[in-house]
Amino acid sequence: MNFQGRVGMRVAGACRSALIFMLAAGVAGCGTKAVNDTFSLSAAPVVEGRASSGKQILVPEPTALKALDSDQVVIRLSGSELQYLSKAQWSDRLPKLVQSKLVQAFEDTGKIGGVGKPGQGLAIDYQVITEIRAFEISTEGADTAVVEIFAKILNDRNGTVRVQKAFRAVAGVKGAGNPAFIKAMDQAFANVSAEIVSWTLGSI
Repeated sequence: MNFQGRVGMRVAGACRSALIFMLAAGVAGCGTKAVNDTFSLSAAPVVEGRASSGKQILVPEPTALKALDSDQVVIRLSGSELQYLSKAQWSDRLPKLVQSKLVQAFEDTGKIGGVGKPGQGLAIDYQVITEIRAFEISTEGADTAVVEIFAKILNDRNGTVRVQKAFRAVAGVKGAGNPAFIKAMDQAFANVSAEIVSWTLGSI
């Protein structure tokens, strides 16, 4: 084989190697997970209620069905069809986030002796046990944020349920895009959490 033939083979081999590298890089790029916008719950509820300064309460993590027990933001398309909001996620699992914000709401009132989560060693008088029944954007009609939480107050001394109640709030979505959806859900949750804290203060 002459010199030109050998050079031609080397060039062809180099081109094939470059093509394989480009294809591999393309496949790797397709497999990279998209980066989602991350949101938290921020609205600070305005709470009214009598002081119960001598009482200490425990706020366990809320229970929830699997669709809500994640860091995904739920969109309800119909009565039975759910999807997750594209390119968005909560900063933690939703039940854990709700638990943290409820504890903070109780603390911010300054009207109880103490509030904590399981494992923090408090001498507990009451537990505020909650279940997240809805935490979503409903697209049936106008886009609306819907938050519903069922709560019961358990006497930790004797294991009896003192009172129980479902709390529900809706907030219209103003604007477009993921931040508008989250802001509406934030407002609906602020209303529900304020009602739960005020109701608890009036019941213990």
